[in-house]
Amino acid sequence: MNTRKLNRRNFVKTAALSAAAFTPARFAIGKAGPSANSKLNIAMIGAGNIAGMAYNGCKGENIVALADVDSNMFHQKREEHPEVLNAKTFADFRLMLDKMGKEIDAVCINTPDHTHFAATMHAMEMGKHVCTQKPLTHNIWQARTLQKAKKKYKVVTNMAVQGHTYNGIRQMREWYEADVFGQIREAHSYIQGPEWKPLSEERWYWHKPDTYPPKKSTIPSSLNWDLWLGPNDADTHFSELYHPISWRGFNAFGNGLFGDWMPHISDAPVWVLDLYEPVVVELEDKAGGNHWMVPDGNRVRWEFKQRGSKAPCKFYWHNGYDKFAPDLPSDWTWGDNLPWAGTFFYGDKATGFTDQRSNNPRLSNKEEMIAFKKAGYPSEKYARVEGGPFEEWIRAIKGDGPEPGANFDYAAPYTEMMLIGVLAARFGGRIEWDPKKGITNRPELNRYIRPDSVRSGWDYGKDLWSKSSKFARY
Repeated sequence: MNTRKLNRRNFVKTAALSAAAFTPARFAIGKAGPSANSKLNIAMIGAGNIAGMAYNGCKGENIVALADVDSNMFHQKREEHPEVLNAKTFADFRLMLDKMGKEIDAVCINTPDHTHFAATMHAMEMGKHVCTQKPLTHNIWQARTLQKAKKKYKVVTNMAVQGHTYNGIRQMREWYEADVFGQIREAHSYIQGPEWKPLSEERWYWHKPDTYPPKKSTIPSSLNWDLWLGPNDADTHFSELYHPISWRGFNAFGNGLFGDWMPHISDAPVWVLDLYEPVVVELEDKAGGNHWMVPDGNRVRWEFKQRGSKAPCKFYWHNGYDKFAPDLPSDWTWGDNLPWAGTFFYGDKATGFTDQRSNNPRLSNKEEMIAFKKAGYPSEKYARVEGGPFEEWIRAIKGDGPEPGANFDYAAPYTEMMLIGVLAARFGGRIEWDPKKGITNRPELNRYIRPDSVRSGWDYGKDLWSKSSKFARY
């Protein structure tokens, strides 16, 4: 694995070639160009849990404001990140942005899935650069709207998916484009889980209620439950199963392992093979799940037509345990056991594999891999990225690097593709998809492309759609 770093001259040269039309955007503390001390003023929406990733990635910048609906989260990371001690704190990110807008250059969104869109849109409307946790949005309409917002507001965007900055995903694309695999006609991404645990055992990501709806719990004094709900139904009562970290198993707030791990694991096949606009998405098998909860396990198949020179391709997502796991390739010689997560790429000439972060690519046959490495890998075509998604984003804002690879022109179509799979897993059967018309064979499901209603004060992005647009009506 090549871990060399680009020196600044080569990095900027490569950036200019790969993003000639990309223009560094504004700073709050001055006009276009670097600030006086070359530091960004960054705000965090979501101050605990996954926000630690954003704090680490933004070290060296000024963290000037934190917004979180649970005041306990302001203290969760402070021992590890004393640089946030002087940041101003707010319960409502809308108030934070409205009061401190002139002091903020960029915003990191670290909230549960169902509030990603509102927080990201509010920041973009104010001209702030945004880096949003994966998955980008909770429904398809939101993903498309964020891509439209990127074009309108001309800010630097990124989805915080680490693997898209790693060398391995670039190597895999270079190998594919050098015809190491031939045509890849099938790819399988998979992971074990979700691993459901009793709430009494430990605070965990995956908890199920005993009854539906979940039993009502006393709202902690630290939590503003109305703000936590954001755009969702205000009549939803609080359950300790939702907050602080086990919301992702509930359809109203998360997307299960599709939203948790698919953005990492399937990043390589989606980017390498251009898997954005399926014609069919179908649930092949499923266990568990209901109106409230995501399935215990499932296998979903996407079908893609010819994409330029790329042959028609079937893509599979597997999660669950043995029943749902893919088979090992017939030429696999890296051990008898299936790695715990990853993707198999089935080509006409060879089979490939990338791991749970779309990294560490290899050939399925270990002996062939040793010979391949000894012969020398194909030449590097794609510039390597120094640091992770937040560092990449910050460089782009400052004009020191290209537009991030997981900017919303990539992240939004990827998220849309993933979310069609969520609908298939939730409602079963076959979905025939037209990117202009939506679901053509089961139009009743189109209501899930966008929620029936959004609470007053949380409705963003309608102005980006013309009244004649099909998607504007969802």
